[in-house]
Amino acid sequence: MIATVRPARKLEGSITVPGDKSISHRALILGSVASGESQVRGLSNGADVMSTAACMRALGVNIDGSRVGGVGIDGLRAPGGPLDCGNSGTSMRLLAGLLAGQPFESELVGDESLSRRPMDRVVDPLREMGAEASWPPLRVGGESPLRGFEYEPRVPSAQVKSAILLAGLYAGGTTAVIEPVKTRDHTEVMLSAMGAAVSVEGLRVAVTRPESLQPLDVDVPGDFSSAAFWLAAAGLMDAAEVRLLGVGVNPTRIAFAETLTSLGFAIKRAKPRLEAGEPVADLEVAPAALAGPVHIDGTGAATMIDELPVLAVVATQLVGTSVIAGASELRVKESDRLAAMAQGLSAMGADIEANEDGWIINGPRRLEGARVDSAGDHRIAMALAVAALIADGKTEIEGAECVDISYPGFFDHLEYLA
Repeated sequence: MIATVRPARKLEGSITVPGDKSISHRALILGSVASGESQVRGLSNGADVMSTAACMRALGVNIDGSRVGGVGIDGLRAPGGPLDCGNSGTSMRLLAGLLAGQPFESELVGDESLSRRPMDRVVDPLREMGAEASWPPLRVGGESPLRGFEYEPRVPSAQVKSAILLAGLYAGGTTAVIEPVKTRDHTEVMLSAMGAAVSVEGLRVAVTRPESLQPLDVDVPGDFSSAAFWLAAAGLMDAAEVRLLGVGVNPTRIAFAETLTSLGFAIKRAKPRLEAGEPVADLEVAPAALAGPVHIDGTGAATMIDELPVLAVVATQLVGTSVIAGASELRVKESDRLAAMAQGLSAMGADIEANEDGWIINGPRRLEGARVDSAGDHRIAMALAVAALIADGKTEIEGAECVDISYPGFFDHLEYLA
């Protein structure tokens, strides 16, 4: 699919972005091992979350719409074949943790892109817990009992942290992760809401094996990482009145909004509330009085890793030299996002250079429509669409169907707002 995007004079309207992808994965996984049926409304309809749902069904869980039929902490059954995680690294890494403590072996597979992504960062700590785990291909589980331990990952990763905590549900003693930087905390928030003994002290998160987990009854908030594209797009417009309804504003997720605010973006919250311990609000955004440039180091990059491609678009419009560093993790996402954004924005006239762990971007530059490649990566496709909204002439985005991974209605929302 080639998506054609033309420049917009104004963005206006109210939309509801898809349910939070991170929370949706976790609600399906933890709801599956709860003692009783969970109600999870507003699940993400993206392909990644559907992969997790399919894997849990293969493990003997009845998932029907918003209903997740929990089988209990020890109720999963051996799958009849490999579990297909599609393009979802979250599915593969979190399920590796959950399945490491099962008395049967599971094999986790994925598409060509996922098969290239590093899984040793999950396999190695699981082995330290006593799990039977190997990669490639990724196989986990068996008769070996797990033991709790304390782990300090070198690279900040909510997926790795979550995998270890999920394995900790089946380990003797206490399992703890000491993070180098605070990452999104949806797993520990949800476990606490389900009655698990979770301890959070600074950068140390610990869990002890529970006898059971209480079912969930939750409305999944809108995905902040999906909302981020509209925050950036509206702020870069000459005229905009955009309202994003029911977005999750967990403090571990909103570093991108805080960065935009520091650059002169006008972002307001309305109707703040809590949903199963998760803060939610409507976000209102108007055109920005741009300041800049922006400088992001490794700590900052870890707190908004999914939003960095669209931050690169913003940086093309800032005065001066922006430096986004400490983002080598982007090399091993669904695509090499550092290279893909540099190629796409360069084709549109930006002054951007990719280096080992980030970009150097000189601005402001007036962008021009061009034919660009999504590299099969949903976040690249959407970031380039934001760039196209402020470019002269039409932009054609190749492989645009990849937005279905996280945001199937993205281009419909773009047409509505523009």
